[in-house]
Amino acid sequence: MREFDWLEPASVEEASRMLADLGDEVRVIAGGTALMLGMRQRMLAPTHLISVARIERLRGIAFDAQQGLRIGALARHADVARSPLVQQHAPVLASMAARVANPQVRNQGTIGGNLCYADPSTDPPGCLMALDAQVVLGSVRGERVLSIEEFLVDYYVTALEPDEIVLEIRVPPLAAGTEGVYSRFLRTAAEHRPLASVALVARREGALCREARIAVGASTPIPTRLRRAEAFLEGRSITPEVAAEVADIVAQDITPVEDLRGSAEFRRDMVRAVARRTVAELFGLSIDEGVAA
Repeated sequence: MREFDWLEPASVEEASRMLADLGDEVRVIAGGTALMLGMRQRMLAPTHLISVARIERLRGIAFDAQQGLRIGALARHADVARSPLVQQHAPVLASMAARVANPQVRNQGTIGGNLCYADPSTDPPGCLMALDAQVVLGSVRGERVLSIEEFLVDYYVTALEPDEIVLEIRVPPLAAGTEGVYSRFLRTAAEHRPLASVALVARREGALCREARIAVGASTPIPTRLRRAEAFLEGRSITPEVAAEVADIVAQDITPVEDLRGSAEFRRDMVRAVARRTVAELFGLSIDEGVAA
């Protein structure tokens, strides 16, 4: 690992100026779980690291009835999983955060850092997309708000400008009767990165589905909203047959990646299985797909 200078700005503006001045030779560090690994493997060799740990604007988890949840970028995955506010107002998010990677990563890695890394095989992006979450970005020029879909541009690419940092994630309040399920497929029990994941958030009226949002992650270059599947579910009473039909639509409408972890068709099949089980779980159906949670 090459030597680097360590910088500790105390404000968003100070961090933004450092980013603008230092250009491509600088990286922002929060939890550092992915960044330090990349540096050890010599995939990255920044001359400067900007630690955002002292910036209070990036801390805390709060809830407002109008705005919903505000999750500071420095909130660790473990903080999100254990937060009574998250558990009460977005339990599917707490459930997802409790399964991210492994205990070491959950207790060190941050939700803001995770989104900035834009690894398609991590858990938070797809779950946040199904929750219709937004990302707040800041710089010396002020703040701007993007949806998760706008923020995640491509494989390991985000919409962050060179002088911007992520300040917080906002999750709008869920309508009464809205529930969510986040499911994923792991090739082995020891694996920490899902091969396929599906997040479903919908308003239930008994067996009737309203306002569904479905996002697939891990098997696609960036998490993907499945709007044709969402429209198919709207106003339908959910049965095992409907769950199977919507799972077929989800599998048809993704463009799966192909790599050493699995072929495109294998990933499509796993997404179909996970999607079917996710719909069934949300609506209390008994379907055993043999897919690990």
